[in-house]
Amino acid sequence: MEFLREVGRVLGAEAFRIHYTVVDGRGGYFQNVVRLVSFSEEAIVLKGRKGRVRVEGTGLSLGKYEAGDLVVRGRIRGVFCEGEGE
Repeated sequence: MEFLREVGRVLGAEAFRIHYTVVDGRGGYFQNVVRLVSFSEEAIVLKGRKGRVRVEGTGLSLGKYEAGDLVVRGRIRGVFCEGEGE
């Protein structure tokens, strides 16, 4: 995550949206997570410094959550932007 902060400083960006990688049918890795807004086996809503994302799928569960990084386990069907933060 430090690399992304450095890129932001160089480019003049103050905050990042949530970045993510989904691993085919197994889960995903999310960066820049500020808060877990809601959680169920079908949907997880994450708040970043700028915006929110909704993760939809089946059998979703939380893995490691540390220093703004979160692992979501389960079958992810989609990740949707919910607009700017609060």
